[in-house]
Amino acid sequence: MPSSRFADDLRLAHVLADAVDQLTMSRFKAQDLEVSTKPDLTEVTDADRAAEQLVRAQLSRSRSRDQVIGEEFGSTGASPRQWVIDPIDGTANFVRGVPVWGTLIGLIEDGKPVVGLVSAPALNRRWWGGEDAGAWTGSRINSATRLQVSSVSSLAEASLSYSSLDAWAEQGRLRQMLNLMQRFWRTRAFGDFWSYMLVAEGAVDVACEPELALHDMAALVPIVTEAGGRFTSLDGEPGPFGGSAVATNSRLHEEILAALAVEE
Repeated sequence: MPSSRFADDLRLAHVLADAVDQLTMSRFKAQDLEVSTKPDLTEVTDADRAAEQLVRAQLSRSRSRDQVIGEEFGSTGASPRQWVIDPIDGTANFVRGVPVWGTLIGLIEDGKPVVGLVSAPALNRRWWGGEDAGAWTGSRINSATRLQVSSVSSLAEASLSYSSLDAWAEQGRLRQMLNLMQRFWRTRAFGDFWSYMLVAEGAVDVACEPELALHDMAALVPIVTEAGGRFTSLDGEPGPFGGSAVATNSRLHEEILAALAVEE
């Protein structure tokens, strides 16, 4: 893997993920899993909270000056370096015993995502990327395969991964989304982080969601972009800050943004 000034941060992300993977896998399909509903009506488990607390404890020791932003416990500290944590992305899958869930660890420096790692231990998969370090997948940092997005340039030959259609309706873009879907060669709802990792791998050409939080996206951006893709909001704002996501192999990006635009 090429050297990068964020190499130490990438190594730390792997250490964090190793610890979290052990914890989350020990709670996956556990008979005594505690599940509750948050005010936004999404589910949260004891594993979500314990995983984030574990990451925060390790970061407090190894990156004590950095800010930490997590899904379950909000923001602590103030720094131009911000670790953004989603302890379990795909909690609904985790609760139901579906293996498509993962821990997302991102690092933003001076407003730019520079490190991202996604670990999906129930799939036995991990993906990571860092600024000027490329994007990779493998079992560990010194045994990895470089990621590269696809070269598909026509929607008629392209594959789309998406998530719930309800959210598109809530955003007033359901008609645009359904029309767009009909133009693709193939559509599948892989959902959550996995859609974006498939874009980075070149297995899928486009992934999009109309409503996401920073913790859902921060870790994904360096992986997709270092693999040669583009990651913006529906309005074309680069990165994870626009409240929505469009990730592509770059070639199809402008066409997707135009197709999903809200009509004036």
